[in-house]
Amino acid sequence: MEQIDVHRCFGGQQLRFRHPSAVLNCNMTFSIYLPPQAERGVVPVLYWLSGLTCTDENFVTKAGAQRYAAERGIAIVAPDTSPRGEGVPDDPEGAYDFGLGAGFYVNATQAPWSNHYRMYDYVVEELPALINEHFPVDGDKMAISGHSMGGHGALTIALKNPGRYRSVSAFAPICSPMHCPWGEKALANYLGSNRETWRDYDSSELMRSAQQQLPMLIDQGDADNFLQEQLKPELLQQAAKEAGYPLQLRMQPGYDHSYFFIASLIGDHLRFHAQYL
Repeated sequence: MEQIDVHRCFGGQQLRFRHPSAVLNCNMTFSIYLPPQAERGVVPVLYWLSGLTCTDENFVTKAGAQRYAAERGIAIVAPDTSPRGEGVPDDPEGAYDFGLGAGFYVNATQAPWSNHYRMYDYVVEELPALINEHFPVDGDKMAISGHSMGGHGALTIALKNPGRYRSVSAFAPICSPMHCPWGEKALANYLGSNRETWRDYDSSELMRSAQQQLPMLIDQGDADNFLQEQLKPELLQQAAKEAGYPLQLRMQPGYDHSYFFIASLIGDHLRFHAQYL
């Protein structure tokens, strides 16, 4: 690992690192906030997954989460949203919703994407192993959260890995990528045309067969311009009702899809996770 940035922040440290990823076959960057409590011992950790076009830096600089993490003694790890670098393929037309910055937190099975786009394995296995080895975090006390595409990633990863995370939350998640343009494009390219294989990365489908009921909090702005076409929280709400899953879905009046929305409510999410960490 190579440290590429450090800042003192609310008594702790905001750090950024670059490292070679064997899973993604490229160099990756991630950011980690260590609260002041980490100077005295191990602390629980929250993984944050960002959305389309983002890097690891968007959340770090815009969400204002460090203040609340310092109060609660929680580390926050923010990985990049896709593999990057020379030889990593991108959307042939350069569109923002696929390829670089749009890994969708799946393991691609189709060429040419399968050689690099394995963000699911990176977030679930490789990155936590690296974090647990090099930083004072408790690998048994993990939570996961995210926004938009990253909200989809957080929900599917939590649902597919019972016992691994203590809690999960999301801001404006893509609740059923099988049934929206962003998801249909990404899943078709990464996984192929067989829609049955897409179910493994659709939180509304996964919830119906979940082996564990995690504490789950979702905030969705009702002024979000992607709400009807792309996000579809009603599909997740219906799946939760059918499965008897204790989903807490809050519609927030007047909020849109931006980081102003996230910054307004990130304190609630840190307090939510702190209950279980």
